[in-house]
Amino acid sequence: MTVYTPDQVAETAGGNKYLGVLVAAKYARELNALSPGSSPYGSEKLTTQSLEAITSGQIEFRLVKRRRRT
Repeated sequence: MTVYTPDQVAETAGGNKYLGVLVAAKYARELNALSPGSSPYGSEKLTTQSLEAITSGQIEFRLVKRRRRT
């Protein structure tokens, strides 16, 4: 099993390790929502695969401001 440090995640997340882990967690949830047969990673651990995807630059993301309710 590969271990990813917060510094490795921060390099690809614009220097923010918390944002990188948040994006990886969201991606892991999306992978988990897929049917078991259609997952591109098979039976491998989804959290590890999502951290690998974000550290290798496979995931592109952008921040969107929240709408304020009036």
